[in-house]
Amino acid sequence: MRIAIFTDSFFPKIDGIAVSVQGFCEKLEARGHKFIICCPRYGDHDSETLGENIAVERFNSVALPSYPEMRIIVPGRKRLHRVIRNFKPDLIHIQTPGFMGQYGVAAGKLYSIPVVGTYHTMMSEVGMYINPLRLMKVDKLLSRFRRKKKIASKLAKLTRKKPPSLGGKLLYQLANRLYEKCAVVVSPSELIKRDLIEKKLKAPVTVISNGIDLKHFYAAKRAYPASQPRILHVGRIAPEKNTEEVIRAFALVKREIPDALLTVVGDGPVLLDLKREASELNIADSINFMGYRSRKDLPQIYHEHDLFVTASAMETQGLVALEAIATGLPAVGVDAFALPELIHHGQNGYVPPAHDVPGIAAAIVKMLKDRAFYESASAASIAIAAEHSHERSVDRLEKIYRKAITR
Repeated sequence: MRIAIFTDSFFPKIDGIAVSVQGFCEKLEARGHKFIICCPRYGDHDSETLGENIAVERFNSVALPSYPEMRIIVPGRKRLHRVIRNFKPDLIHIQTPGFMGQYGVAAGKLYSIPVVGTYHTMMSEVGMYINPLRLMKVDKLLSRFRRKKKIASKLAKLTRKKPPSLGGKLLYQLANRLYEKCAVVVSPSELIKRDLIEKKLKAPVTVISNGIDLKHFYAAKRAYPASQPRILHVGRIAPEKNTEEVIRAFALVKREIPDALLTVVGDGPVLLDLKREASELNIADSINFMGYRSRKDLPQIYHEHDLFVTASAMETQGLVALEAIATGLPAVGVDAFALPELIHHGQNGYVPPAHDVPGIAAAIVKMLKDRAFYESASAASIAIAAEHSHERSVDRLEKIYRKAITR
């Protein structure tokens, strides 16, 4: 099969969408399929190919003021038509509801090509970045008022607000209109499938995990860390990931486990804010901000730590959580969106309520002070991750492709 992928997010930007697209394309290429990935142009570090049969076609884009790594595609319809005519895809697979997703659906209609869509991103996450105050960079003023706590607090609340309910509903309606033109919609998790149905999406939805390469993220049952436990957070350092809650929870953990250490892997628009907060909480000496690390380096990083922690409350699956548990790490997340499908409360970790910083801290302490549960949780993580092998996911997606083409 010849498949054209349309996505508003791709390398060099590192996120779950880019990783998912790369993983599926490479696995399916090995089965004889060919791909072209239509995505934004970012700049000097753009890759133009991923393999002999995986081409990358870049389209001009501009940065969203509130998040420079998020791109808005500049219309290039003539070029798009040329790509479709030259590549002659049997199927189009859209990954995002932005301009590239719109282009993909339009091309499918114009050229009578079946379209499949994956729903990676919740509209509430998109809404955060189109908050007018964030677009005007009001959040950047926070750094100027760090010592004026009342002012900083008010500004933070304004820029973190979700869009008004009408705006949120409109975003979902627009996304639904797009995805309802797909032959089938792929959801990375059961929870997201239920949410899409509740949001009245009128299209067939099937669940396919983004999957994980269990050979790359190899498993090793963890020994209980009797001293100096090493806590790990991995992910984009962006507002919707709530990484500041991990920092605040760690400050509370230090009161109970003074020798605990925290490593934060990732980069993003609020990294400097996190470092400032760590300094203000007097825990900077116990935190290693590693910045961006290549995925090839991540397995070793996971194996060098004892517990994975995330406070993200809007994961459609939670790729880094899946990577972490695949290596045998117990985990603490939050009871929101799809994380409980990977972190089973009381089995391989805990999921306290979202935004409950004391609750997150208490879960971390509880995990690190219970040897028996810690060791059983490590084994449970490995078993849960095994259900998300790339091979299983690729088999299912390949069947979806064939069914869409033969309809």
